[in-house]
Amino acid sequence: MTYMRRPSVVHPGLPHNDLGLSARDYEGGISTLCAGCGHDSVTSALVQTLFELNIPPHRVAKLSGIGCSSKTPAYFASASHGFNSVHGRMPSVATGANSVNRDLHYIGVSGDGDSLSIGFGQLCHAIRRNVNMLYVIDNNGVYGLTKGQFSASADVGTTAKKGEVNIQPPIDACLTALTMGCTFVARSFSGDKQQLVPLLKAGLTHKGFALIDIVSPCVTFNDHLGSTKSYDFTRQHYHPTIHTDFIPPAEEITVSSEDGDTISVELHDGSRVVLKKTDEQYDPTDRNSAYAYLQKHTAAQEVVTGLLFIDEAKPDMHETHMVVEQPLIDIDFDTLCPRRSALEKIQNRFR
Repeated sequence: MTYMRRPSVVHPGLPHNDLGLSARDYEGGISTLCAGCGHDSVTSALVQTLFELNIPPHRVAKLSGIGCSSKTPAYFASASHGFNSVHGRMPSVATGANSVNRDLHYIGVSGDGDSLSIGFGQLCHAIRRNVNMLYVIDNNGVYGLTKGQFSASADVGTTAKKGEVNIQPPIDACLTALTMGCTFVARSFSGDKQQLVPLLKAGLTHKGFALIDIVSPCVTFNDHLGSTKSYDFTRQHYHPTIHTDFIPPAEEITVSSEDGDTISVELHDGSRVVLKKTDEQYDPTDRNSAYAYLQKHTAAQEVVTGLLFIDEAKPDMHETHMVVEQPLIDIDFDTLCPRRSALEKIQNRFR
């Protein structure tokens, strides 16, 4: 992935956490994404999350697949472990890494294309196994890295920048996660840092698979009409005289709202997305109610944000398979891989 080093100069007045580290110690390379991309806002929120949770960078493992979102692990926590897998295969890599070293904090960053299309089967099995990790989906409804084709989260009837109409039904990441038995399901907006950071903290400290679907506007290809992200794009906002490879600078979109509020946010192209925060009466421990609540507001073209569901009682992958507490990487080879005689004893039990 593309990587540009940040300047090493650090202001001496920056606040430090309990580890003596500043937020700069959790940053990475300089982003090469389009100016104003919502993914950079998510990266900033991740930096703040790790800083405020006092997590040592070297105890973090970042994993990603392919796409604009999958480039972002290079932009935070440069002193942590990282693995950029092939398209859609990040969940299995995360599962393998978590299996042998349960003591790290695992953060998977993916996109709606990487997770809901080619990697859909991988995502489902990571949820089913309840792998202990934070799984972030930067969801913009398009394949932004390859010029804006429809992703699996695009709504029926959505019109692309070049005029094509989507006829395929959408996949909702949160509804899918609820159906698969995910133990932590949340949704947020990349520009609402006040809501996003606490959700990231909760997801990162949750024991089990924590999925956060983040509506993250694409400043270049966010011209869809009526998508599952409630993008109300209108064709009159486009300027055909501008070359498609030119990305005009734009400011990151930020919002602030209270619990239960429904707000309309204007995007870079003049279209709007409607966001609704869950209210105080919402019960995030009832899976069936959460599913019905999501369906109700999706039908009203509202993107529900906040903690949608949590189950802290379900065992994670290590508990289910009765894995020893000591990370497998710290166990000596003879204990981890016993001799042939031990294997024969096990086989004799089934004869």
